[in-house]
Amino acid sequence: MQGSLRAFAAIAAFLLSASAFADPPVYTGLFSSRAVSGYDTVAYFTEGRPVKGERRFSTEYEGATWLFSSAENLARFEADPEAYAPQYGGYCAWAVSQGYTASGDPDNWAIEDGKLYLNYDDDVQATWNEDRAGFIELADENWPSLVD
Repeated sequence: MQGSLRAFAAIAAFLLSASAFADPPVYTGLFSSRAVSGYDTVAYFTEGRPVKGERRFSTEYEGATWLFSSAENLARFEADPEAYAPQYGGYCAWAVSQGYTASGDPDNWAIEDGKLYLNYDDDVQATWNEDRAGFIELADENWPSLVD
């Protein structure tokens, strides 16, 4: 696990130093405009699990397309997007705590104090889970300087 995190951190640090541009506020991947890889962010709160969204239940928010599994979840999101959107735009919460961005995986998630957080993979999430509060505090400090 430690080797995986070190390699991940080294690659991310290289990419961060190679880029003079801040990231967009919502992670969508290279060839997509879908937030959270097209998963329904409301479902994490209502069903306690990741659920794929559908194009027919979609909206635009913060420059990304958000998909939902039902009209009801779409309406909930539109009424209060900040309550349901993942923290740090869906980027990996642990990476943000370390001062850079990495993709968030919809299958590696947690709700902490009523907020949704995503992480890069199982190993990174295990590390993040060791001190969520501490990593959230660091990420909150780092986040403004990492995005446009």
